[in-house]
Amino acid sequence: MISTAIRVARVGSAAELAAAVLMLAGFPAIMVAALIPSVPAFAAATAVTYLADHYLHRQGSYLINRLSKVRAGLSIRFLIRELLLILLLARLDLSDNLIFYGATACFIAFYGLQAPHGALVTLIRNRRRLPVATRNVDLASRIRIPDAPPMGLLNRSAEKMLHLDVAAVVGTLVAAAMDFALPGFIGIGVTIALGSLYVLALMPYVSKKKIPPNADEVLGTVDDWLRDYKPETVLYFSGSKDSAYQVNMWLETMEQLDSRPLIILRERVILQNLAPTTVPVICVPGGVHLMNMDLSTVRVALYAANVGKNIHLLRVPTMKHVFIGHGDSDKLASVNPFSKAYDEVWTAGRAGRDRYAIADVGVRDEDIVEVGRPQLAPIQNGQGTPEGSVPTVLYAPTWEGWDGDPGNTSLMLAGENIVKKLLKADPPVRVLYKPHPFTGTVLAKAGAAHQKVTALIEKAAIERATDPRFQADATAQTAAKAELARIEARLAALAGNGGDKGDEAEASRDGVVDVAKYEEIARLRGEWNDAYWRSFPVWEHRVVTGAEPRLYDCFNVSDAMVSDISSVVSDFIASGKPYAVTDSAELGVEEFKRQNTAVRAATILSNTAAELGELLEAVRDPAADPLAEDRVELKQYLLGPDEPTSIEQFNTAVANLAIKAEARNVGQESRAASSAAEATTKA
Repeated sequence: MISTAIRVARVGSAAELAAAVLMLAGFPAIMVAALIPSVPAFAAATAVTYLADHYLHRQGSYLINRLSKVRAGLSIRFLIRELLLILLLARLDLSDNLIFYGATACFIAFYGLQAPHGALVTLIRNRRRLPVATRNVDLASRIRIPDAPPMGLLNRSAEKMLHLDVAAVVGTLVAAAMDFALPGFIGIGVTIALGSLYVLALMPYVSKKKIPPNADEVLGTVDDWLRDYKPETVLYFSGSKDSAYQVNMWLETMEQLDSRPLIILRERVILQNLAPTTVPVICVPGGVHLMNMDLSTVRVALYAANVGKNIHLLRVPTMKHVFIGHGDSDKLASVNPFSKAYDEVWTAGRAGRDRYAIADVGVRDEDIVEVGRPQLAPIQNGQGTPEGSVPTVLYAPTWEGWDGDPGNTSLMLAGENIVKKLLKADPPVRVLYKPHPFTGTVLAKAGAAHQKVTALIEKAAIERATDPRFQADATAQTAAKAELARIEARLAALAGNGGDKGDEAEASRDGVVDVAKYEEIARLRGEWNDAYWRSFPVWEHRVVTGAEPRLYDCFNVSDAMVSDISSVVSDFIASGKPYAVTDSAELGVEEFKRQNTAVRAATILSNTAAELGELLEAVRDPAADPLAEDRVELKQYLLGPDEPTSIEQFNTAVANLAIKAEARNVGQESRAASSAAEATTKA
């Protein structure tokens, strides 16, 4: 019942739901208290609405955001409370009392302060918003960008300003209860004084010396930097906040390029969710600004997603354009017909080339280059399960997809069966569950299945902890937890306020990475991952969500995996370990293998997961694993050879394409010169 209410109200938890109910019920209660009239009841109901409203805002509740769409936004809610307070005074026969006139005048004046306050906040934000935002671009030495106003003035400014009425409301209620006007006028004075001071505090930040230069000057400065830096290879990305992982997976590869790299983003929200990197980053929301940017030295542009905004860079003929994607799988997205818009399409191995040939979507075979998957370098080859230890099986289903096809994910039809069989396995195994971050964003059924699987694993973990067969090394775990705390404290110290810049302009000005600090953070994250896995028993079932530990870290501590058709399967194949894939659409084993290359060396599961025993047998007795040789062959087919390394293959492909771009440009210049000479001769 509660879970249904949570989904209907679009809130994130039972606490949010309770706060929403209290807030929505509180306003009728305030009105009733005003009509009775009852000062204590009015005060109690008002306090509830203040607290619930504040809590929902702090949680970023979807419900709160939607109230403004039905004319019940933040300002209206405060105004209603204040009007009801005036009604309370009238019902208490205080309409001829000075406190009545004082409260009325106060709230009118207070709302009069909202206009200049809102105008100043908007003006400051607009004037400080640069046409581009950057990271690792030295703007500080080239252009004057003043410090941002204190975040306390601008962050949640409307909510802060409106809450200044609390002093007047409390003072007026005390005055009404005591039939003595002085407390009310004290509260009124505090509210008006604080509101006026808030407005006055903002005014200096609209002066010329407190705002950045205009858009033309900023864009000119970025062009000057580009001419000095001379970028050669660009990673271009556009997408929603949830798709930031698609560009983040390429950051380390960009750092290892032999040519000078640059990352171009189109949405500010992607920049805000971009992982740390040493590569220069320019976020250009405006298409016209991008098309006017000096990218004359760029020879290769890499695209991680097929999106409409790609056209703003694809139109540039002086560079060669490459679709590199954000994963390698047998999904239809891997053979999108839009891919023929690029000069080349780079795939991990032969399988990607064959997919395009079979799909026949217009991508020519000579335009496909096999470059491996540089991101897979952290994945370790399987070493087998140490004797006497509990094998680990990772369940990493993909999400439901935008089309709701039941064949996209095993979670809804098979997830519970898979997890139950793994938890009941004899000899026992450890289960790690790593769901896709998009799970449940489209289908509530997928979200519900995720919750069931999570509950099963958490319950089993509690039961196993009390099982005498499983003994924990408390000393080792305590030491690992202490190490985790030390590493996290150091990481927090290194992070400092770097992620809390006053605003985007200040972050762009000061956003040049400290390489030494960056390298130390990378080392510490590796140590954190090692300590994390040692901080709990090796037999403990675990639900792993969030950015850390990463999916590949889960690969490395697992002996086998169960998943769905997605790039997760192709990536796991790099480990050489046994894996199973669920035929959720019930195509049948042969048809499933025919349609999906990545499952040719997998144990194929039906939705009942009855075949899971075959996977577990391969884990327990690697010598009797019937699919071991098939996995070796499939790995090379999907991901290419181990030598040369993938990053070497990638760099070679970049260099070769850059030569083609340069040859094209030289040819164009030669033809243009010939045409000009011919025209001159004729003249």
